[in-house]
Amino acid sequence: MKFLNDNGALVFYHNGEMGRIEPWSKDSVRIRTTMLGKFNGNDWALTENIETIHSSVKIEKENHWVGDGTIDQREVASITNGHIKVVVNFVGIISFYKDDKLFLREYYRMYDGTISKESRCLKVINRQWKGIIGGTDYSLNVKFESNKGEKIFGMGQYQQNDMDLKGCVLELAQRNSQISVPFAVSSLGYGFLWNNPAVGRVTFGKNYTEWIASSTKEMDYWITVADSPKQILANYTAVTGHADSFPEDLMGLWQCKLRYRTQDEVLTVARQYQKEDIKIDQIVIDFFHWTVQGDWKFDTQYWPNPKAMVDELHAMGIKVIVSVWPSVDRKSENFGPMMERGLLIKTERGAAQTYDYQGDCVEIDPFNPETRKYVWEVCKKNYYDLGIDAFWLDNSEPDYGVYDFENYRYCDGPALSISNMYPQMYSRLFYDEMSKENRPVVNLLRCAWAGSQKYGNVVWSGDVPSTFEAFADQLQCGLNMGLAGIPWWTTDIGGFMTEDVNDPDFKNLLIRWYQFAVYSAVMRMHGDRGPYNIPPLDNRDWGGGYLHTGQPNELWSYGEDNYKIMKKYYDIRISMHEYIKKLYEEAHRNGSPLMRTMFYEFPEDEKCWELQDQYMFGEKYLVAPILHLNEFKRDVYLPDGEWILTSTGETYTGGLTVAVDAPIEYTPVFERKAIGL
Repeated sequence: MKFLNDNGALVFYHNGEMGRIEPWSKDSVRIRTTMLGKFNGNDWALTENIETIHSSVKIEKENHWVGDGTIDQREVASITNGHIKVVVNFVGIISFYKDDKLFLREYYRMYDGTISKESRCLKVINRQWKGIIGGTDYSLNVKFESNKGEKIFGMGQYQQNDMDLKGCVLELAQRNSQISVPFAVSSLGYGFLWNNPAVGRVTFGKNYTEWIASSTKEMDYWITVADSPKQILANYTAVTGHADSFPEDLMGLWQCKLRYRTQDEVLTVARQYQKEDIKIDQIVIDFFHWTVQGDWKFDTQYWPNPKAMVDELHAMGIKVIVSVWPSVDRKSENFGPMMERGLLIKTERGAAQTYDYQGDCVEIDPFNPETRKYVWEVCKKNYYDLGIDAFWLDNSEPDYGVYDFENYRYCDGPALSISNMYPQMYSRLFYDEMSKENRPVVNLLRCAWAGSQKYGNVVWSGDVPSTFEAFADQLQCGLNMGLAGIPWWTTDIGGFMTEDVNDPDFKNLLIRWYQFAVYSAVMRMHGDRGPYNIPPLDNRDWGGGYLHTGQPNELWSYGEDNYKIMKKYYDIRISMHEYIKKLYEEAHRNGSPLMRTMFYEFPEDEKCWELQDQYMFGEKYLVAPILHLNEFKRDVYLPDGEWILTSTGETYTGGLTVAVDAPIEYTPVFERKAIGL
């Protein structure tokens, strides 16, 4: 083992591996190793300029007992940055300390140098590199000791009912409704960013934690320590970026459905909202308003004058967002030029096809700057120059026909190495150009990666079913997304996939989901509503008129009783405008999400670390959604303090669990009564 102090960074060499540990903002370090002799220079999610940190590097000798009973001296090195210290022993085992208390250590069971007092003859090492035959990349397996009693949160969005990720196996890959944002927040007071966009897996096991990259050139992760989850997130967003300031005129209701097929349908809905005296901030034009995928333009048969439509909507105070998919059909006017210039994803074998919904498609390669330039120029001409305000970047994982990541390649490398960054690069295709106008950019995406918060991304939870089980999952999805640094998060109110809008059980679900959405970052009506008995507009097998549309999905579409409830909660949302504005400003300033886990606001309360069926909307409102069919009463835990039940005005003293009524007209919400709130 060889150690060097490189201007305040600890560098080490061992068995062909080069490592570098350096201060990276306050109380934080970045750790990289490689078998290739040099680092590739990619900072990945660590995009922000950081202040110069004066760290302390020490290289010294320590006694080591050898087999014959004698003592040998081996070098050990450490680097300290504020409250975090990293120690590397003579075989390269890395240990992490917060104020001299061990909180994380690599897992190593390989004879000489093993720190653990358990078996050391397993020949399991901390960082396992395996060369990929025929290439320069490696597969990488990094193991850490597991901490008993630790809870782990964040990591993005996984469709499951476990918010605490300890004991979970998570695929590090992007799929429809699955979002890999590999930043974990630990109950032990540290945050861990796996700063690597490779497809892989993480297992937060009971016996050890294991991070796997299927194809990579180097190991890269970042660790920070702090005394609260709020400070951990502040440290994290300081190095990965903050969300922009959110426009005030988008903090109310967004209206959407699958799908408005014509400009007349859009205008009819907007005019009716105006008659109902309900202000909608934005209306969404969904997919297949176009001719074929990849044309990125309105089908003029059904959208004869989109500029006039946009002008009328703007006159009503309504912004317009339009769906753009990354898929290009072979029939598209853009397919030939883009294929010829290498602007589409390449397949390693077989036919050049990556997506097969409603066409024979290949998706764009946003890693290629020429792709970004080409697509933006088309979308600017056909949408943006008409006054379209924003873009719904759907299928942004991308949604492959088959998620065979080993079969796809981008201009910057194989999908196995970088595919998790695809949604971020797709969003930058639009953000980088739109942000030149020096105004906030707010686009809607179905996926994200670490740092996506700085690129104007409202991320929604994907095409989830309309069930109470899925609804409950969305609660933990949103809370973990917030802890992963993505504060602008939303869902399809009522879920996306609905078989029968006339089913009373669905209407029950819709109301409960709508009440929840009022206390989330973005309140957005959307869904694919059955039954599918609305005939198509024409007999073509392409264009804006042939594909099905769902049933109406406006507030008044579900009967007078439900309309009254939704109108009441709409008014609640509007009444919170100044408060929501404050929450968005806080997200911009320090990374705090709008939807917060209970322990985010009450980290000293052990019970709050156990709760996942209630949450804080900012620091003021405790929200307890109704997550089961025909449930009209539920228990709510109130932390210390005074709490006012907003439905009755009744005051409760915290530190206990209370049972509260929850008729369909009301979901339990408590206002925190405290100085300064």
